[in-house]
Amino acid sequence: MRDFMHHKTEQLASKTRSYRRIHRFVAVPLFVFMFIIGLSGVLLGWKKQLGLRPPAQQGVNLDASFWIPIDSLQKIAIGYAKDSLHLDTLIDRIDIRPNKATAKVAFIHHYTELQLDCATGKVLSSKPRLHDFVEHVHDGTIIDRLLGTKNEQAKISYTTITSISLMLLAFSGFWMWLNPRRMRKLKSAKES
Repeated sequence: MRDFMHHKTEQLASKTRSYRRIHRFVAVPLFVFMFIIGLSGVLLGWKKQLGLRPPAQQGVNLDASFWIPIDSLQKIAIGYAKDSLHLDTLIDRIDIRPNKATAKVAFIHHYTELQLDCATGKVLSSKPRLHDFVEHVHDGTIIDRLLGTKNEQAKISYTTITSISLMLLAFSGFWMWLNPRRMRKLKSAKES
């Protein structure tokens, strides 16, 4: 019986060493990426409290029947980006906030957000969308933007590698935690 327990303890110790090697093999080269993902994840979770998202402005009239058409809001945003900000004018999206009577305009090639009054077209706010930048760092989109790739190859590679690595670290870490406890239990049973 003692030989069986000794053999079982040795097997567990060998497996734990293997898990430790896997853990080190994954963790050391990908440390920077894991740190960036963790830090950006915290920032995204706290984006409102940290002021990474521009606060929503209030338009003058909540009644949508008095609002100007979207194409007019689009023209105002393009003109403002070109003439006042001297930035690229390609719009990514326009989000309408009915309860605020505002339109939030986000651009493709920069992180500026314009907030327009839906009734008057007046630019209420022009601020950076830092949360979009942090999100792009978090999911790897920033790499595609820097490299100019079209089909999100860098983003897909980045998220796949880091996600699989994180799963391997969780798996190997669990066994590195559990196996020593199992070995202690076997040793105490052997001594009894």
